Amino acid sequence: MRQIIWPLFQREWQLAWRRPGDLLNPLIFFAIVITLFPLAVGPEPQLLQRMASGIIWVAALLATLLSLDGLFRSDFEDGSLEQWVLSPHPLTLLVLVKVLHHWLMCGLLLVLLAPVLGLMLALPWSVMPTLCITLLLGTAVLSLLGAIGAALTVGLKGSGSMLLALLILPLYIPVLILGTGAMDAALQGLPVLGYLLWLGCLALLALSLAPSAIAAGLRISVSE
Repeated sequence: MRQIIWPLFQREWQLAWRRPGDLLNPLIFFAIVITLFPLAVGPEPQLLQRMASGIIWVAALLATLLSLDGLFRSDFEDGSLEQWVLSPHPLTLLVLVKVLHHWLMCGLLLVLLAPVLGLMLALPWSVMPTLCITLLLGTAVLSLLGAIGAALTVGLKGSGSMLLALLILPLYIPVLILGTGAMDAALQGLPVLGYLLWLGCLALLALSLAPSAIAAGLRISVSE
């Protein structure tokens, strides 16, 4: 398995650096959305602090969604997905490597960028660990669930992005509620462990079930 996983991971890195726009667009979108809110609602620290958790999480959700449409698109267009489906290696393992790379290039970078942008929204340093942990777990779930929709819509042209959003956004709501709830609790000095455990459970559940669903979606899209 190592002989397959590492070359595939290297291939994904090389493709990502050849298309820097695919990497930078979600991060720039994330930063712009958060930066515009203080300009729109005013610089009052208490108001920004009350809105911060919702602003950051909605921006992270939309930035992740923005990057999902092209997750399997280039592989579908150049015929790589057909080779994956026909390969003797487990398709679930191949797509898991693909989603892991997507999370590292999108979700993890959002986590690293979030504390800096959180300061713009008057968030205290005491809540930054909660912000990073919730985003770390939440973006993993967003990438895994989003990859299911990307696999089902990869063969569609024109309306694929809209259909992807309609399929995936309802599944994102529990992550959004738990992420913002943990941030609000941290701001009020309340325990956040329950929220983190629920997010961890969602991450483990998505990691267990999503690869099989992604593989099934790709088989359907390739066979059409």
